[in-house]
Amino acid sequence: MQQNSFSTIGLIGKYSDSCVEETLNRLGEYLGNRVTKVLLDEATAEVVPGLGLETASRDELGSRCDLVIVVGGDGTLLNAVRSLANYSVPLLGINLGHLGFLADISPDCMVQCLEEVLSGNYQEEKRCLLHAAIMHDGEVITESCAFNDVVIHKWDIARMIEMETAINGVYVNTIRADGLIVSTPTGSTAYALSGGGPILYPSLEALVLVPICPHTMSNRPIVVHSSSVIEVVVAEHSQPYAQVTCDGQVNLGLTAGDQVVIKTGPQPVRLIHPAGHDHFELLRAKLHWGRRLA
Repeated sequence: MQQNSFSTIGLIGKYSDSCVEETLNRLGEYLGNRVTKVLLDEATAEVVPGLGLETASRDELGSRCDLVIVVGGDGTLLNAVRSLANYSVPLLGINLGHLGFLADISPDCMVQCLEEVLSGNYQEEKRCLLHAAIMHDGEVITESCAFNDVVIHKWDIARMIEMETAINGVYVNTIRADGLIVSTPTGSTAYALSGGGPILYPSLEALVLVPICPHTMSNRPIVVHSSSVIEVVVAEHSQPYAQVTCDGQVNLGLTAGDQVVIKTGPQPVRLIHPAGHDHFELLRAKLHWGRRLA
């Protein structure tokens, strides 16, 4: 049991989805009687007007809130994580999507779970965030963060691209494939899993590199320490057909001579779960694993 320190709570809802209105209304009414201040993300307010809550930008949510509740699916929470990456505000997800690996609270038990959380009965989990930078002649051209994965991939041609990979300045290999996924433990149950990568426990200090449909079958996923700096250079003849995507939501273009540098960000992501949260129970439910024999 922890002391409740959540006096100002922010709300973020799924963009362009009016279905979040009912859940946000219930949240606003409930929290209005339980905490000092409730702030609504200004982009969410454009989709769901008329809630009567004070609106705030993402930066204001990060700097003013003690907790941010995200209503939507895992994609909505991924977006929220990236936009709040410079702040240490914890996030809690209400699942209105399909999978719910990250947003793991059902709207049906939302009030009951929040009552427990606001009473100090919750679990906090810290997870790593990736930082990806496109470098050219030693200068950063563009950059982004990613909670699930950074993917270097082909985008407009039905043939493989060629990439050279180094870890901590040491050459690893050159691969011909449809792409390369660099994933956090959080992302190991996402795109990396479909590429044949291992499931990493969320608190594991590790990253995994998963080739996408490699031409050489001996090119297998590689697990490295989370402190590793991963450098990827796409061959010049492949660069017009390659790009970098973070969390499947942010695209970064590549030009000749660019280098993709990926490493763990300096600040972890803080996730709030109801007390008794069990990662293996979540895996069983979402991946449809078999039940116990007895």
